[in-house]
Amino acid sequence: MNCVIFGAGAWGTAMAIHLARQGQTVTLVPRRLEHALSLASSRENTDYLPGHRLDESIQIGLEPGPALMDADVIFLACPSKGLPDLLRQIGPSVRDSSAIMAVSLCKGLDQTTLLRPTELMAQAFGAIPVATLSGPSNAAEVARGLPTALVLAAERDDETLRTVQAAVSGPTLRAYTSSDLAGVEIGGTLKNVYAVGAGLCDGLKLGDNAKAAVLSRALQEMMRLGVALGGRTETFLGLGGVGDLMATAHGSWSRNRTLGEQIAKDPQATLAALAHRREAVEGHRATETLTRLAKQRGVQAPILFCLHEILYHGLDPAAGVTALMTRDLKPEA
Repeated sequence: MNCVIFGAGAWGTAMAIHLARQGQTVTLVPRRLEHALSLASSRENTDYLPGHRLDESIQIGLEPGPALMDADVIFLACPSKGLPDLLRQIGPSVRDSSAIMAVSLCKGLDQTTLLRPTELMAQAFGAIPVATLSGPSNAAEVARGLPTALVLAAERDDETLRTVQAAVSGPTLRAYTSSDLAGVEIGGTLKNVYAVGAGLCDGLKLGDNAKAAVLSRALQEMMRLGVALGGRTETFLGLGGVGDLMATAHGSWSRNRTLGEQIAKDPQATLAALAHRREAVEGHRATETLTRLAKQRGVQAPILFCLHEILYHGLDPAAGVTALMTRDLKPEA
């Protein structure tokens, strides 16, 4: 398969390394020309994934048009906030290509329209089928070839999806298919939010009991909101839901968990520094968009709403914990 990856952050680079290891033809297209030239000369992404060499077979694309000429599968690995600009740039070329599928590696919602990545992609790409690849997937571990299991979701679990599943899968990465595209995308967005909450528990030194309670109740909120947005309950009990949540909430590498930990220690300085970070922390933006959606749909999500108050309205993290612990008593179910 001829695979083209737009976005040379950690995850896009890791996927390029993995697909090349699988024997696929891979072209990696960075957003910036100077980054592309650096990758082509050094064969290492020192900005986002240092220590992992790019195989000589991985081509570095300088322009979208030539890269897409013979593309079979297109992967989009940019931060969610950069997706609309990328789609405007490559949309016409993708529509004219012979690609069988475009796969989102993005996790987040558009802040203006509240649309999921594949919904934006479908608008930009016309008849080309769209899918998402999600689940517990630390980029460095994928690049190293450590065992990873993900879920590849599209509206239809058909022959095209299974063809892409086979191209992605191998001895170190196993992809399951799903027809719950909405559920998998919403799960991948929500887990970043609740990983921030897990980091707050770590930063406040609340202990294992508190972190387990937050994540258990967070999973309930994920299912409630996910179903309200068109997903299926069982999806959130799989790799795209609780699996991704566990990895992101506990991993020392998790930017979202680390953000929560830092906010617990110094909220103002941490939030002020977000605008200057090189790597996106998707949980921050997702908290705002998902809070809007939850309130629009009338979904009760107290942990989500508490995190929104902490991130956007200056609520003291310790006071937020107290507010959650003193809510009206009720049955767990």
